[in-house]
Amino acid sequence: MTISLYNTASRTTEELRPVNAGQVGMYVCGATVQGEPHIGHLRSASVFDTLRRWLLYSGYQVTMVRNVTDIDDKILTKSVEEGRDWFAHAYKYERAFTAAYAALDVLPPSSEPRATGHITEMIELISRLIEAGHAYPALDGSADVYFDSASWADYGQLTNQRLEDMELSEGAELRGKRDARDFALWKAHKPEEPITASWPSPWGRGRPGWHIECSAMSTKYLGSHFDIHGGGLDLRFPHHENELAQSRAAGDAFANIWMHSGLLNVGGDKMSKSLGNSVFASDLFDRFSPLTVRYFLTGASYRSTLDFSTAAMERSAASLERLTNFLQRARQTLGPDCPPLPDVSDGYAGRGVDVPVEFAAALDDDLGVPRALSVVFSAVTEGAKLLDSGADRQGLASTVAEVELMLDILGINPSAEAWAGSVADAKAESALDSLIATMANRRAEAKAAKDFATADSIRDELAAAGVVIEDTADGYRYHLGEG
Repeated sequence: MTISLYNTASRTTEELRPVNAGQVGMYVCGATVQGEPHIGHLRSASVFDTLRRWLLYSGYQVTMVRNVTDIDDKILTKSVEEGRDWFAHAYKYERAFTAAYAALDVLPPSSEPRATGHITEMIELISRLIEAGHAYPALDGSADVYFDSASWADYGQLTNQRLEDMELSEGAELRGKRDARDFALWKAHKPEEPITASWPSPWGRGRPGWHIECSAMSTKYLGSHFDIHGGGLDLRFPHHENELAQSRAAGDAFANIWMHSGLLNVGGDKMSKSLGNSVFASDLFDRFSPLTVRYFLTGASYRSTLDFSTAAMERSAASLERLTNFLQRARQTLGPDCPPLPDVSDGYAGRGVDVPVEFAAALDDDLGVPRALSVVFSAVTEGAKLLDSGADRQGLASTVAEVELMLDILGINPSAEAWAGSVADAKAESALDSLIATMANRRAEAKAAKDFATADSIRDELAAAGVVIEDTADGYRYHLGEG
């Protein structure tokens, strides 16, 4: 089996050739736990979880490392704003990320190292860079240490840039740097920062820079040469560019393939803090089932820009409803003859069926999920014919097993135990919407006929059931009352 993946570093699709035969080492940049997870974080987690599931099905042993950046400028700033110790702040939001990943049935990583637990490895890596002539202590006598970008001829390789063409940010200062484009490996402790947010080092008390954290943690758990480094496209520069430069400069072969999941637009605009249009996980799960969210996040090409909207989520929900209805009907019909659910924990070893050739070809070709989904829906169409005819129970059971295996690899199998509550909640919400729409229409008709007594009676009936209905310029809206 040949799996080809798009390598951002070379801008080509390359065959995956594991450093260690039969084993794949994958490092995915995790969260900087400064605040609530948003939909961009969830997309990256979902994409690389799907890749991991496909690698497991394909027979590889996968060591997947996803870090937690729990010390950072933003964490220190946000913790002050929210009035708590920086370490308590980081842990609060680390738990929020863990809960969001679990809600989407993202498999737990093989290791999830925290930056604060690997200061020794970071200091050792910085020391290697200084000895190799690629880093230097700050020229102003502070405890800062910088990477010497000009010393590394391949700097800019990942993003296809030359150092001399890189624009400096407005107001960039040299401070203790040789060049304003050099970046921090170690940051001196500042008097206004908590002493607990600093560690002793050969250069003075301080804390690590963001980029050195991931280089140190990835090689700690995967070795100096591993297979895949992933993350969101927003990390490509400067974070991943700097990771690549400092790791190679220190003598590590580092990652063979760099992969990046695409960005998200909200209402046609790029999601960003400056626009104030971030879609947070907590709000998202209040409006849509986690299964619908997962389908939306993984249904498009992982490298594409994804447009979030209510209409897009409703399309995802409609597609899922078709899958769910088929599987529920088929399982009810088959009864004790139902196939067992697929089990990713053993790499789908006991699956009993294989995925169709076309499905495998789609995922082998740069994780082509849209093509893979078309194979799933074709199988569902054929399965529905078997279900309606009632003639071939064995064929129906085989189709169910095949469909559920494909969907499980994509992380969106409605029959999976992880989604039991999600599917039930979605059906209950749909039923509630339908019932309230019927009553709201009756109320509107009564008001139009000036039968206000009936209109008020319908409103009161809904209120007694805990539903508050409100008139708006566009019709009505409702929410569940308290108590």
